[in-house]
Amino acid sequence: MPAEVMKIGRYQILDEAGRGAMGTVYRALDPLIERKVAIKTVAIAQLQQEGTDAEARFLREAQSAGRLSHPNIVTIYDVGEADGLAYIAMEYLPGISLREVMQRGPMPLDLALDTATQMAEALAFAHEHGVIHRDIKPGNVVVTGQRGRVKLTDFGIAHLINSHHTLTGQMLGSPRYMSPEQAMGRDIDGRSDIFSLGAVLYEMLTGRYAFDGDSLPAIVYRVIHETPVPLATLRPRLPDALASLLASMLHKNPALRPDARSLAMALQALLTTVMPPPVQAPVDAPLPRTLAAVAFVTPVAVLLLIGLGMIVIDYFLPAPQPLSTPAPILPGPGNSLPGNAPVTPEAQPPEAQPLSAAKPAPVVSDAYLIGLDKKRTELRIKRTELLLTYTRQHPDVVQIDRQLEQLRATRRAYVRQHSP
Repeated sequence: MPAEVMKIGRYQILDEAGRGAMGTVYRALDPLIERKVAIKTVAIAQLQQEGTDAEARFLREAQSAGRLSHPNIVTIYDVGEADGLAYIAMEYLPGISLREVMQRGPMPLDLALDTATQMAEALAFAHEHGVIHRDIKPGNVVVTGQRGRVKLTDFGIAHLINSHHTLTGQMLGSPRYMSPEQAMGRDIDGRSDIFSLGAVLYEMLTGRYAFDGDSLPAIVYRVIHETPVPLATLRPRLPDALASLLASMLHKNPALRPDARSLAMALQALLTTVMPPPVQAPVDAPLPRTLAAVAFVTPVAVLLLIGLGMIVIDYFLPAPQPLSTPAPILPGPGNSLPGNAPVTPEAQPPEAQPLSAAKPAPVVSDAYLIGLDKKRTELRIKRTELLLTYTRQHPDVVQIDRQLEQLRATRRAYVRQHSP
């Protein structure tokens, strides 16, 4: 008998992806569409111990984040309760957390700015839709994909602005990254997320916490009252504009912090200035001799063949059949050629033999058509000469092409007009 598959709701659990203070995250399969998902679960009994509002707050993660469709925000698919668990089904993100990246030490400047820019873009979108995160930290950021796409996750303690479901004064979030107003239990808005992002950016650049201490009270005190060690002390030669921007993000007064949209634009501008320019070969650098020869000979040879083909077509292939050719006057029986010599089929010149025995009569073309065909051939020869002289398209070629097209159209119209 095969082992029974563990399920949460309709989702088939594949394995455990991680554990946190509030619950467990599983990697699972949605059997309806065969899609891998991440299932975040919390025991309902545990939620009830956290307070009467905890269960509703957990489920509101789907209500707030589920309406946020953005490339840098995890997608929420479903929410529900089953077997004593509250769960949220969300986008499965193969990758590593920003915390794992930061454990390797200070990040390169361009990578740190790119990560912060993507986080700011996500926050700008969330704030514009009335949602604040309240728990920005490296563990809630996933770096996924080969190009380092950043996804902001875990809106588990997010809430709608002006919502009355979250108790005023309740301190939520990670102490090292929370804003001063959040640490003091005051009302917060999107500018609290900006402070938290500033603390994350500081750590990405220096490899050190912006606010640290031996105990929770010590950390909270420094968040509220102290400023971090200046960037220039820990990592010299960083742009002054970056140090100024980071200082504004970590300002104790929320009113003096930038909003998320302005911050994203400022970070993007800084990223543009520090990104290394693309490597380009010198403009006047000579090509290898073999490559240069191939590059020149190939188009010339192709154009030469095209030109010769045009000339052959015009000069050596039979001309078009005439529109109407007069029947040759053949001598009948008893008729004689000049000199009174009797006429016999064998003695007649080919053009005077009966149609059944003679070769086709030579084509007698219309004089107007002859003029058009001659002009067309001259233009084609001239076009070929131009293409052989210039390996790139020449303005004269365009004009000649237009004249050729006009001649073709004129010829077709003339043929139609004089057709029997």
